[in-house]
Amino acid sequence: MGHVKLHIPGPVEVSEKTFRAFATPMIGHRGQGFKDLYAKMQPQLQSLLFTKQLVYLATSSAWGVMEGSLRNLVSKKVLCCMKGAFSDKWLDVAQRCGKAAEGLRVDWGSPIRAEQIRAKLATGEFDALTLIHNETSTGTMSPLTEIAALKKEFPDVMFIIDAVSSMSALPIKFDELGIDVLLAGTQKAFALPPGLTVFTCSPAALAKAATIKDRGYYFDFIEFQKNAADSMTPSTPSISHIYALSSKLDDFFAEGLDARFARHLALAKMTRAWGAGHGLTLYPEAGFESVTLTCFNNGAKPGGRAIDVAKFQKLVKDRGFLIDGGYGKIKGTTFRVSNMGDETEATMKTLYAAMDESIAKLA
Repeated sequence: MGHVKLHIPGPVEVSEKTFRAFATPMIGHRGQGFKDLYAKMQPQLQSLLFTKQLVYLATSSAWGVMEGSLRNLVSKKVLCCMKGAFSDKWLDVAQRCGKAAEGLRVDWGSPIRAEQIRAKLATGEFDALTLIHNETSTGTMSPLTEIAALKKEFPDVMFIIDAVSSMSALPIKFDELGIDVLLAGTQKAFALPPGLTVFTCSPAALAKAATIKDRGYYFDFIEFQKNAADSMTPSTPSISHIYALSSKLDDFFAEGLDARFARHLALAKMTRAWGAGHGLTLYPEAGFESVTLTCFNNGAKPGGRAIDVAKFQKLVKDRGFLIDGGYGKIKGTTFRVSNMGDETEATMKTLYAAMDESIAKLA
C-alpha cells in the first residue's frame, strides 16, 4: 500500500509545498538571513494570535513549552483543569516538576466552566492555572472567552492556555482575552511536521518569570523575549521547520484568516452531519464540540450506534485513510476524525466516501 492519508488528531497531513519549504538550503541561525526570515514572520504570527506581543518559536513538541510554563510561572500552586487525557497529564507534569498542584476534574466529554474555576481561585491558594482549550482526546472545546474573563477577578493568577489543536483554526485573541501564555505545536492545525512550538506571553507573565530563579534555560521566557526582540531564538532552532512555517503562514494569509476559520468550522459541521447520517452520536457535551476534530461514540453513550471501532478503522485504512480509534480510557468506545490543517470540502468528501464503504461492511 502507498501513503495512507492522515485524518488522525495529529500529526495531520503535510502538503508537498510545505515539504519543499522544509528542504530549503540551510543558513546560520545567527546570521542576517535567519533574522530576516523571523522578522518577516513576526507580524504574521502577531496577526494570527491577535497580539502586539512578540511571538516565540521553540524547537520542541508543545510539551516542552508546557513544562516551561510551569517552571517559569508557578511559585505557589497551580490549578490544572482536567477534562481528558491530555489535560489530565498537566497535573502529572506539574508534580514531576516539583510544583504544588491540584486538579479540577470534570467528566470526560464535559467542558471546564468559569464558575468551577472561580470557586477554586477564590481560595487564594493558586498563582497559576493550566487549561487545554480543545481537549483532543474527547473532541471537547472549553469556553475560553468565558474562562479568560476571570483574569479580571484574579489578575495575579497566571492563565496558561494550551491551544495545541485549536490555534490557527479559529480566532484566539490573545491581547483581548488577557491571558498570560498561549501555545501550540505545529503538527496539528498548522499542518506542519511535529517538532516546533509557537507561543507568546503577556507582560505580566514575563514579569513573573523574572522573579523565578530556577526556571532553567532552554525554556526561559526571558531568554525567548530578549532573543525575539532581535529576531533570534535563544538556542539553535530547527531552521527547516521555520522555513516551512514561513511558507505555511503565507498560505494562511493568502486564504485569509476569516476564510480559514470559517473553513474549519464548516468541515467540522460536515463531519458531524456525516456521523448523524449513520446514527452515530457525539462524545462531547452538546455545544462544546471541537472545530478541528470530531469524536464519535460507538454506543458508549445512550443513543449511540455500536460498531467495532478496530475493524472500522482497519477498513478505512485499507481504503487509504487513517482515522483514530479512540484514546486512553475511551479507546475503542469512541473514534476520532480530524478535519484540521489543509483539508477542504472536496478532500473530506473523499474521506466520507471511504468511511461510507467501510461502515457498510460492518452492517
